[in-house]
Amino acid sequence: MKNYLRLLSYARPLGNFVVPFLITSLLASIFGVLNFTLLIPLLRVLFDQVDARQLAEMLQPTSGFDPIKEFNFHFATFLKEYGKQGALQFVCATVATTIILSNIFKYFSVRLLEKFKSNMVANLREEVFNKAIHLHLGFFSNERKGNLISRIVTDVQEVENSIANTFSAATKEVFLFLAYIYSLFAISWNLTLFALLVIPVSGIFISTLVKKMRHNAGEGQQRLSNLISLMDEVFGGMRVVKGFVAEKFVTEKFREENQGYRRAIFSLAARREMASPFSEIMGVFVVVGILLYGGSLILSNNSSLEASEFIAYIAIFSQVMRPAKDISNAFSSAQRGLASGERVLGLIDSESLIKDVPDAIALKEFKNEVIFKDVNFSYDENIQVLKDINFSLLKGKTIALVGSSGGGKSTIADLVPRFYDPTTGEILIDGIGLKKVSQQSLRDLMGIVTQEAVLFNDNIFNNIAFGKNVSEAEVIQAAKIANAHDFIMQQAEGYHTVIGDRGTKLSGGQRQRLSIARAILQNPPILILDEATSALDTESEKLVQDALTNLMKNRTTLVIAHRLSTIQSADEILVIHKGEIIERGTHEGLLKIQDGFYKKLSLMQTL
Repeated sequence: MKNYLRLLSYARPLGNFVVPFLITSLLASIFGVLNFTLLIPLLRVLFDQVDARQLAEMLQPTSGFDPIKEFNFHFATFLKEYGKQGALQFVCATVATTIILSNIFKYFSVRLLEKFKSNMVANLREEVFNKAIHLHLGFFSNERKGNLISRIVTDVQEVENSIANTFSAATKEVFLFLAYIYSLFAISWNLTLFALLVIPVSGIFISTLVKKMRHNAGEGQQRLSNLISLMDEVFGGMRVVKGFVAEKFVTEKFREENQGYRRAIFSLAARREMASPFSEIMGVFVVVGILLYGGSLILSNNSSLEASEFIAYIAIFSQVMRPAKDISNAFSSAQRGLASGERVLGLIDSESLIKDVPDAIALKEFKNEVIFKDVNFSYDENIQVLKDINFSLLKGKTIALVGSSGGGKSTIADLVPRFYDPTTGEILIDGIGLKKVSQQSLRDLMGIVTQEAVLFNDNIFNNIAFGKNVSEAEVIQAAKIANAHDFIMQQAEGYHTVIGDRGTKLSGGQRQRLSIARAILQNPPILILDEATSALDTESEKLVQDALTNLMKNRTTLVIAHRLSTIQSADEILVIHKGEIIERGTHEGLLKIQDGFYKKLSLMQTL
């Protein structure tokens, strides 16, 4: 119930919706029930059952507001003045009016409900997405993209389909149900008590179903997440799938997940659909019992219930089953929405491990240096990635990190913009610990160029500008510095050319130069270059390296490189091996170390 109410709260402001919805639903229910209660005077006229005594009683003036007595008074007036034909016309006109009013208020209540649903889904989806993008980088390393997309898209949609509809049933249908029950008690309280025996039996049966359905719903949504994750991975890596002739393998994986989803959804649907026929069968048995019991009383003249009242009673009771069934179906269907809601709220409740302290300092500029002091880092307790890292990155200087793959170079680079926090030790910028600095102000000082250029399915201009309000002249200037302007102008639409998903319409060197242009446009005082040229051919590397040289002018730079030829001019080179700094110095100095690790790497690349 707590999760249910929490999900509903995303339709804020609730006050603007709930009060009008309750009023329109209540009025729609009242006028809807009046349609059937007016059958009694109509049948009395048709069956000629209104005698002088009854007419005199109905003509008595009413005290207070009682719509039924008020109607009977006007009905009797018309019957006395205009005869049966006039009374019949009055009843028909009143029935038509109540039907029109009932449907008008029903329309407004549905309109309000749709607005409520659209607000709730939009707010919930925005909240989930906003929460997701502010989580720490390690969260995305452990979570599949497809699972996140499933929570934001399919799970939120399921909340709309199930939770909002349940809210409608819990209000509008309940009003209608109670109005019908009130009318039934007003006509015959003993028959109504007999009829209501079916409710506890149905309630016990449906509550048992609901418990089993929750499990099926949760399994179904997890299976759907797995399917979306699998499709994302396969379509993103289609070149590998084709190259390794793995179509059969991925098809079998998809079939396995798809069949699991089918079984979970079928089991859920089978249990959900069982509630409706069970309620209907129970309702039919009750109607048959009422007909037998009530009809026997009327035929034997042992009841004060008139034939016209009994027919109206049966007509009203036949309508009671519809809202009762809708309520039962809605709460059965809600189990899938609640299972999805729990997954969505689980993501919203996820805590980022990287947080700003309450009084975080906002850095305005980079003045002196970045210092690593006794830094150790582990992704988990068993594997230590970095051990006692100590170095200083002075303003305007370039430090290069080299070493074998998996040594910890990229981890060191990720610690500088605080994508992760050290397990022990401290990193300082201008004498201030990174944990005391706001993440936004820290990352505003940095430009990052990675081995894989991250581009978006948009035009070249927007990929370079990327969220910044800049002029076309500024973008062109950044592209020229990054050696990208010439190839951009060769594209069909120049800077307005759409480059496809992840920039697939461009070569690797072209994508990398666009990412460098994006970093140049940000004009950061600190640069982090993570193997920016290692995946390129010689010609592209030359163009990208020239662009990087332009980018690095008068900036503080931390470079990760496999190709040692690209970092020979670095002010200091740190050789990282198995998470430790085993050698440090300039290119020439490191080459002089006998049997040195750097010298071996240099000789291997030379050969």
